[in-house]
Amino acid sequence: MSDRKPESIQAAAFEPLDPTAATVKARIPASRWLLVVAIVVFVMALWFLLTARSLEISVVAEEEASLDLAGLVLPFGDRFLLRSGTYSLSVTAPGYHPYTSDIEVSRDATQRQEVILQPLPGRLTIASTPAGASLTVDEEVVGVTPLTDLPLEAGARTLVLEYPRYIPLTQTIDVTGRNVQQRLDLSLDPAWADVSITTEPAGAQFLLDGEPQGATPGTFEVLQGDHEVTLVLPGFASESFPLTAEAGIAQELGTVVLTPATGVLTLSSTPSGANVSVDGEFAGQTPLELELEPNMDHRVSLSRAGYRRASQTLRMEAGASLERKISLKPLLGDVLVKVSPPEAELLVNGKVVGSGSQTLSLPAVLQRIEARLDGYESSKRSVTPRPGLEQLIELTLLTPEAARKARLTPTITTALGQTLTLMNPLDSPRNEFTMGASRRDPGRRANEVLHPVRLERPFYFQNQEVTNAQFRQFQASHNSGQIEGNSLNREHQPVAQISWQQAASFCNWLSTREGLTPFYQEQQGIIIGFNPDALGYRLPTEAEWAWVARIRGEELQRFTWGDDFPPKKVAENVADNSSAYVTGRVLNGYNDGYVVSAPVGSFIADERGIFDLGGNVSEWIHDVYTIPTSSGVVETDPLGGQRGDNYVIRGASWALGRLPELRLSYRDYGQAGRDDVGFRIARYAE
Repeated sequence: MSDRKPESIQAAAFEPLDPTAATVKARIPASRWLLVVAIVVFVMALWFLLTARSLEISVVAEEEASLDLAGLVLPFGDRFLLRSGTYSLSVTAPGYHPYTSDIEVSRDATQRQEVILQPLPGRLTIASTPAGASLTVDEEVVGVTPLTDLPLEAGARTLVLEYPRYIPLTQTIDVTGRNVQQRLDLSLDPAWADVSITTEPAGAQFLLDGEPQGATPGTFEVLQGDHEVTLVLPGFASESFPLTAEAGIAQELGTVVLTPATGVLTLSSTPSGANVSVDGEFAGQTPLELELEPNMDHRVSLSRAGYRRASQTLRMEAGASLERKISLKPLLGDVLVKVSPPEAELLVNGKVVGSGSQTLSLPAVLQRIEARLDGYESSKRSVTPRPGLEQLIELTLLTPEAARKARLTPTITTALGQTLTLMNPLDSPRNEFTMGASRRDPGRRANEVLHPVRLERPFYFQNQEVTNAQFRQFQASHNSGQIEGNSLNREHQPVAQISWQQAASFCNWLSTREGLTPFYQEQQGIIIGFNPDALGYRLPTEAEWAWVARIRGEELQRFTWGDDFPPKKVAENVADNSSAYVTGRVLNGYNDGYVVSAPVGSFIADERGIFDLGGNVSEWIHDVYTIPTSSGVVETDPLGGQRGDNYVIRGASWALGRLPELRLSYRDYGQAGRDDVGFRIARYAE
């Protein structure tokens, strides 16, 4: 144990704190704060880089584009770093429409977005020679030249420039767009040719398609294409001829010598229907107009059965007009009419002349004599009085029942079900008429010579053309064929592709089947002639066909639908718009609903109940083909020659549509079968 004494603890002096003394706080240095911020930014940047996606935006444009991508985006070269999500993108470039769209950034590490900018329209300035041309762009009319600053979308554009009397110009242009200015200067080529012509004498009006262009001599602008030129000068006959003009190629037509105009004689007679001949050549029947060569004498003669011939000599000035009405003096003949019962009333040509039996002095022309009495059927007879020779007619009236038995039936039906209608020319207002056509009739052909005929013998005429089904009962293997896939061979279509010999043989076959005397004479299956007294079936004569087709009361009809051309409504099956690819030239604007032949009876019948006389198929006629003479001699019930190489064809067909062919006076001929030729049958009634 130590001997040291413990030291005593001494009290220290105590001084209280000064209350005014400042309190001292601990402070963090600024450098430490900057370090903390840097660490936070680094962490966030590292987080962004680790979670961001790479997006490449490719802009398709020919100008440098500006891009604006809204949101947290880090450009990185030609790419952007951004997190997945939706962003609004705006792109602009000079000459292009601004582009704005929302884009979706997926979780894929690398992505690409293509933006195709649409160029602004280009600006086109177009001038033309001549100015004022109509401009069509891509089939839309945009105005007339000159056009300045015309906005057009970029790309290939088809321009069509048109101006009256010039050839249309079509050109394709590549429009740059982007407000780029482009200019075109275009020239149109004239669509006409210069045509020069002189006339002798000069001063004739030059008409092009009926429109006056000026007087000769001269040079005229004629549009390209086919035209009709007419030269007109008072006192001279007009001259017409076709002209085909080719644009830019001048033509010299030379000198046209005009012929002095004919004089026009308007001739009528009492009675009408007199045969007229001029200088010995038949010219037609009164009333009619005659063109007479000027400044020379012409012998004009009129003749009519039962009347004295009248003749005059006429001279006419060029272009003059003259009217003449000539009264013919009748030649009289006596007709003794015996009537039973005697109290019956007697009429001549519809006029009452007394009652009972009597002797009548009548003109030596066909007279229609009728006796009638209440309670009896009227009795009619026709007679042509002969001067110096008395004729006897007996008219015996029958009760209605007795008359019905004696009278011919209005229609008959064949063993094949064909209907034939009775045609009695003597009961018609006109049984004497002129076949053929006047030279002044537009479309007339050279074989349509005017010649007078008379029909007196009643006959039956088939209402419809013979069908394939009917003909196959005679020849089972027959095939009418087809045209461009259109059948001609259906049951109710008219038979076609048959020769005249086949048609005539069909008539004999049908006659034999019904116990009738065959009309045609055959030798080893070949038709060699005919028997005019036979009542068997035959082909219609040309005079019969013309009478049925053309006679309407006192008038001669030009077409089956009347005298107007073209028809105002569908009347027949002819070459129409639908037949163009089969037939070529057609009746423009006409559509009958059939490309080739139609079922028989598909169109309206005429007033006699006859179908298809002016269409469907043309028809074989009985007569041997000849060109008639203009002698003026009246033929009664003509049948033509016994045999020949060719036979007449009448009527238009589904394959014909031109004006000359649609006229009822049109005549054709042949012997072999054709795809548009068939036939109908006829027979004498007694």
